[in-house]
Amino acid sequence: MGAGKLYLVPNALGPGDLQAVLPAATASIAARLDYFVGENAKSTRAFLQRIDAVAPLARPIRQVEIAELHVSTPVDALQGLIAPIVAGRDGGLVSEAGCPAVADPGAGLVRLAHRLGIEVVPLVGPSALLLALMASGLDGQRFAFNGYLPSDARERIDAIRDAERRSSELRQTQLFIETPYRNRALFAALIAHCQPGTILCVACDLTLDTQQVASRAAREWRGRTIDLDRRPTVFLLLAEATSAARR
Repeated sequence: MGAGKLYLVPNALGPGDLQAVLPAATASIAARLDYFVGENAKSTRAFLQRIDAVAPLARPIRQVEIAELHVSTPVDALQGLIAPIVAGRDGGLVSEAGCPAVADPGAGLVRLAHRLGIEVVPLVGPSALLLALMASGLDGQRFAFNGYLPSDARERIDAIRDAERRSSELRQTQLFIETPYRNRALFAALIAHCQPGTILCVACDLTLDTQQVASRAAREWRGRTIDLDRRPTVFLLLAEATSAARR
């Protein structure tokens, strides 16, 4: 028997109706798999319980094998995680939220699958980054995802100014995410240290009933308030073009 396939299974971005964000075809494939790799076994089981309500699982959850993959998982452990797929079982890589292997520790496993000749199958589902970019009104032709900015205040300011410079020179939208409890600190730094004409967008609670997306120039944000406390948020900026970029 040959190797199985590695399915990249998106997860919802939060609580709510799974059917509203996950296509039936994606749920159907996830429901038949008996091996998953996820960041947390408990939350992966909770995801499978939600899948079961949409597309009944092929076997009880207790019979589904779940392995964990973290940011700190050593590279040499990936061989063990992919071994069941090498042996012929189809497996799923699932994220805690959104699309696996994007702002997620799963990329190394996907890279190993390619190296071993295993077929990698990305499934359709929500991506907070693309949803935020779509809704922002900022440049969707040229964009860059910067992940998390430094938690140190001075380093964070330097990173914001560097991103703003690149945005201006390249006419490129810059995207960031942050740990939800540090959202307010990041947004305050963006407002304080971006140029007045730089467009800043905050996209909170995407796909949820509490979703909120707003884009304004930095000078227009000053003096305004928005509740970002512990809400999953994508931040975007687009700086005014430099004279060199306009030529």
